[in-house]
Order: sequence, then structure tokens, then C-alpha cells
Amino acid sequence: MWAVDVLIAGGESTPLLLAGTGFEAYNDVSPPVRVGAQFVGTLVVALVVLGLFQESGPRSVRTVRRSPVISTCIGLPGALVIAGLAQTGYLLLGTSLGTFFGIPFVILGVTVLPVLTALGLVAVGQTITARVGRDGLGAGVLAGSILAGIAGLSLGVTLALATLGVILGVGAGARVLFAASGSTQPEERTVPPANKI
Repeated sequence: MWAVDVLIAGGESTPLLLAGTGFEAYNDVSPPVRVGAQFVGTLVVALVVLGLFQESGPRSVRTVRRSPVISTCIGLPGALVIAGLAQTGYLLLGTSLGTFFGIPFVILGVTVLPVLTALGLVAVGQTITARVGRDGLGAGVLAGSILAGIAGLSLGVTLALATLGVILGVGAGARVLFAASGSTQPEERTVPPANKI
């Protein structure tokens, strides 16, 4: 089987990667149900994540809002790596190595990607609400959840918004994670002796 046959196994318009992951079944669900499910799902995940990670969660949202281009540059390859590991783990589940290698990769993708996607959507929502004068984390959670719900009217818009959210979330999460050991706060930076007053 050639690579083209693998990529187009589900037909001309349905690649194998999308055909086997439940997108067709999700597309068959009525739009009002999708809107409600995406709104409630995003709202619950965002509230749980921001409640559990009370320091790094809001810091990730601030990081996305402060420098979205850097978060995108870091998040795009990071999201591809995490999604690739999850897909590899899913493919390994049918082999003899599946229990040892496949399950941790799938668990990594299933737990990390939705959490970081929710943080990315909260950052997008807070950016939107800041334009109308409500620059708070609660308003960002609500606006991001409403945006995710409205995107449920179309599968293409849902995929585009989820992709944007996961890229921004992974980039900000990686930046916050790797910056935790350094001096990230301005008041924690050391001043050279010649510059001290």
C-alpha cells in the first residue's frame, strides 16, 4: 500500500486520519446539540483547569494575550508532537507493545490537549471581551465557551477554532512550564551592581 492509498483510504474527501476518529459521527449530531455540548464542555473544562491550576492557568492565559505570535510559533510544533504521540499510541494499541507504549501516549494526548485547548479558548475569549471593556478572567471563560458553542454550528469552524485554541494553549503552556525555573517576574530579576541606585 502506497502513502497516497493510506492518506486517502476513506475516499477522496475523507482522509483516513479524520475518518477513523469519529468526526463523521460527530457531524451527524444535530447542530443545537453540538452547540450545547461544546459550550458546556468548554465551560466545565476551563473552570476545572483554572480552579486546579490557580497559578499556572491564569499565567498561561496572560502569556497568550501578551505574545500570541511567540505562543503560536512554539505551540504549532508542540501540538503536532503531542497529537502525533497520541495517534502513534492509538495505532500501537492493536500490537503487542500497545499496553506498555500505546496507553501512556493516548492518555497524554487525551488529557493534555483538551486542557490546553480550553486555556487557549479562554485567552481568545478574554481578548474579545477586553475590546468591549470587560478584561476579566471570568468574562474570558464565558466568552470562550460561547465562541466554542457558536462554532458548533459548523464542523469546519469547530476544527479551525479547536486548532487555534490548541496551538495557543500548547505554546503558552510550554512557555509557562519552561519559564517556571527562571526569573520570569520583573521584580525577581537581578540588577547589575553598576545599575543600582
